[in-house]
Amino acid sequence: MLDDDARYEALSARDPRFDGVFFVGVQTTGIYCRPICPARTPGRTRCQFFATPAQAERAGFRACFRCRPELAPGNAPVDAIDALVAVATQRIAEGALNDGTIDDLAKELGVSSRHLRRATEAKLGVSPVELAQTSRLALAKQLLQDTALPITDIAFAAGFRSVRRFNATFAERMGTQPSEIRRTHADATGEGITLRLDYRAPYDWPHFVEFLRGRTIAGVEIVNDEAYRRVVHLGGKVGEILVRPAPNGRPALLMTASPSLLPVLMQVVARVRRMFDLDAHPEQIARVLGRDKQLAPLVAKRPGLRVPGAIDPFEAAIRAMVGQQVSVAAATTIAGRFAAQLGAPYASTIGAARERGPDGSMTRGGALAYRFPTAAEVAAAGPDTIGKLGMPRTRGAAIHALATAVATGTLRLEGVDLDTFVGNLVEMPGIGPWTANYLAMRALHLPDAFPAADLGVQKALNRSGARAAEERAEAWRPFRAYAVLHLWTSLGD
Repeated sequence: MLDDDARYEALSARDPRFDGVFFVGVQTTGIYCRPICPARTPGRTRCQFFATPAQAERAGFRACFRCRPELAPGNAPVDAIDALVAVATQRIAEGALNDGTIDDLAKELGVSSRHLRRATEAKLGVSPVELAQTSRLALAKQLLQDTALPITDIAFAAGFRSVRRFNATFAERMGTQPSEIRRTHADATGEGITLRLDYRAPYDWPHFVEFLRGRTIAGVEIVNDEAYRRVVHLGGKVGEILVRPAPNGRPALLMTASPSLLPVLMQVVARVRRMFDLDAHPEQIARVLGRDKQLAPLVAKRPGLRVPGAIDPFEAAIRAMVGQQVSVAAATTIAGRFAAQLGAPYASTIGAARERGPDGSMTRGGALAYRFPTAAEVAAAGPDTIGKLGMPRTRGAAIHALATAVATGTLRLEGVDLDTFVGNLVEMPGIGPWTANYLAMRALHLPDAFPAADLGVQKALNRSGARAAEERAEAWRPFRAYAVLHLWTSLGD
């Protein structure tokens, strides 16, 4: 835990390790900044420190237009105490309170609205409503500064129900009208919506895309050294995204999304941040895993290793189930058949911009041709049709049972904590602890998920049996998922 004196030292040094860990409000200007802000460092007595942008805004500070707090990486919760607030924060970042209420969100999370408010206030110092308002304004501010979208489109993309309300709220919180921001920033060009997503360095992009490349679903995803592209289906909207490193070594990724995804842009941004593990704290992870004699050299060799997540938890679940007891290549082939035979055709919409890498060169890869099928579509196909895609009949029946449970709402591929999520999944036919923990690691992106029965993990640890691996990994909490990536990578190295 940092005290205010330590925070001021980090601010004075513009230490990037603390970017997004705290924010500083300058009392004489009424503006709050990231600790890496290039502006002259204010005097110690003029600084007030906050854990989140929402706290700073509650105290009456406005976001800096120079360092842009809305771009700061977030804080990925890592323990069970934070679990409820972690899931609530994720859902709010995806726009859960744009059309729904706190009561709706609390019911979804299995708690009372009063308990959700109290937990959020206790952990973050702000209410869920204030957190949602900050998320809306952050996206709106970024769209105003970085895109050529009309203000009306920006207002609704950011979750405001009227332009009038958006203008009033933005002026109140930011101290200026949205139209003024638009006039003072050059319009962006291009067919898609491109946003910058910052992270804390280091980031091992080559290894990240190499991991995804071996698991690419043909027609749904394209992966190469320069970029990751895929078809996205969220909230009834279909489009595509292109994710690539920002130029000039900036610690950020650039995400370009189809205009058709504008109504669900908040959700897309939140899912991309989670998939690419942009809110990780490499320094904390290295400190914990580096205590282990076996892991220490692995962490030192690859300090920027991240845990790849997933845009669509159901897609990840299918991919994991078809991968049981077969090679990665075979599972990838079967997943491609799922998309081609049970999904829907898709025609690329971003145009020429999708083919360009971060340096402007043309990227390589095939074509985007399908969106992955929904749970309802897989359930409607029936177990016989699923079984003909190239897997044992029992596995086809298990996949059909999973799809039916997800489609009817009896099973939610999300969870407030790791044990609950794993416990719910292993009750389904054909899903054991390995699949459940792998999904917790990839689909939910829980940093302490640990597929102890994984053969690669046991080989790297020279252990036999899940219990032995779990005992060995106990000291790695709460970052066991990162340890798994290091162990897998060590086998490849």
